[in-house]
Amino acid sequence: MKIAVSSMGKDLSSMLDVRFGRCNCFVIYDTKGEPVKAIGNKGQMSGGGAGIAAAQQIIDEDVDVVITGNMGPNAFNLFKNSDIKVYRCGSIKVETAVQLFKEGKLDELTEAGPAHAGMGTGAGGGFRGGR
Repeated sequence: MKIAVSSMGKDLSSMLDVRFGRCNCFVIYDTKGEPVKAIGNKGQMSGGGAGIAAAQQIIDEDVDVVITGNMGPNAFNLFKNSDIKVYRCGSIKVETAVQLFKEGKLDELTEAGPAHAGMGTGAGGGFRGGR
């Protein structure tokens, strides 16, 4: 079984990134004892559709399970249609998240979080000018 974890770094000691589409990379752990693989998130710098790009990248890696904090509806539906289960976890070490999954202590996401509007500044963000 292959488990992809949204991560801030490239190894098991890295912290889980609760942002799926905008995480730095994915750490892929194979329960068959194969080496851990880290891949950069192609969706991270997308102006829009980051979740879709990241989800397709994970699907292409033939992953069975995703562990992350939050996931928008587009990525969630891609995984649901691909029979990939998604589990929620907070910001802890990747290796701890994998262990909690193996012990059956993570909750499966049954619905997506809210959609996001890309990397725009949105309300309350960005530079407002002034002196």
